[in-house]
Amino acid sequence: MKKVGVAVIGVGFWGRNHARVFSELPESELVAVCDINPETAKFVAEKFDVEAYTDSKKLLKREDVEAVSICTWTTTHAKEAVRALKAGKHVLVEKPIASTVAEAKKIVGMAEKEKRILMVGFIERFNPGVERTYEMIKKGKIGAVVSATAKRVSEWPERIGDIGVVKDSAIHDIHVICSLFEEDPTTIFARTGKLKHKRFEDYAQIMLTFSHGKTAFIEANWLTPYKTRQLIVTGSRGIIKLDYLTQEIALETAQQALMPRHKWEEPLKRELNHFVKCVKTNKKPLVDGIEGLKSLIICEAALKSANQNKALNLNKILKIN
Repeated sequence: MKKVGVAVIGVGFWGRNHARVFSELPESELVAVCDINPETAKFVAEKFDVEAYTDSKKLLKREDVEAVSICTWTTTHAKEAVRALKAGKHVLVEKPIASTVAEAKKIVGMAEKEKRILMVGFIERFNPGVERTYEMIKKGKIGAVVSATAKRVSEWPERIGDIGVVKDSAIHDIHVICSLFEEDPTTIFARTGKLKHKRFEDYAQIMLTFSHGKTAFIEANWLTPYKTRQLIVTGSRGIIKLDYLTQEIALETAQQALMPRHKWEEPLKRELNHFVKCVKTNKKPLVDGIEGLKSLIICEAALKSANQNKALNLNKILKIN
C-alpha cells in the first residue's frame, strides 16, 4: 500500500501534534517538517526522524511531499497555502483558513485553479460526540431543532498572537452549529470586548438567527480560569447536552434521561485520517475551502456587528459563487 507523503509547515504547539498523528497513521508517511525557528524545526524533525526545513519553498520542491498541513500563524496562512497549492500539493490549513476574507478567497481560488484538495482544520467536526449529536437530531430524538447554545471559555492560550477569540475560538461553534442546522444563518448580532488584552478581543457573545425561527447563542472568552467546551441543542421534544472535551452526551426527554457510553477517540487523528483518504481518492473533504471561507465571513460579520452595535444581515455576504 502506497502511503501519502506529508509535511507539516509550522511545528509549534499544534503543528507538533499534526506531525505526531501523520507519523502514526497507516496511510500517511511524515517526510519533512518546516518552521521559521531553526531549533524548533530541528527538534521536531529529530523526534520523528525526518528532514527539517526553515523555508517552505525548499520543502515544497520535494516530489515525495504530496500534501502539506499548515499550522503557522493565521497571518501567514494565505502565503503558505497559495505557495503549496501552486507547487501542486494538496493542502490542509488550520482554522481560520486565513486572517481575512480576501485572503481566504485567494486560497479557495488557487485550489480550484490547481485542482488540488483543500481542507480546513475544524477539529470539532471530527469529534465523535459531535457526530453522535448529528445522528440523534437526524433520527428525531429531540424533535424539531429550536436552538443551540455553545460555551467555549478558558484562560488566555499562550500560542495565540495574531487573532482574537472570535476567529480562534468562537469560529469552532459557528461552524458546528451551521453544519448541525444544515444552513447558513440569516442575521448576526455580537458583543465583544478587551479586558486583559489590548490587541484583540478576549470575550464575545454572538447570536445567530436562522430560518423558521431557529437561533444560536455562542459565548467565548479567554478570561475564565477553567476550560469549558459545551454544546446544548434544544428541540421540540428534548435536549442534547454535549461536552466536547470528554465527548459525553446526555439526551433528555419527557420520558427519559440517557447518557450513552462510548469510547473516547482523538478528533485530530480522525480529522487527519480523513484528509489523507481524500488525497488518496481525490474526494471532496467534509470541510472544504468554501466551508472555511463561510465561517470566516461570519466571524468578520460578528466583529463588524460588535463594532457598529447593531444586527447585520448575512444573506448577501454568504452567497458565494
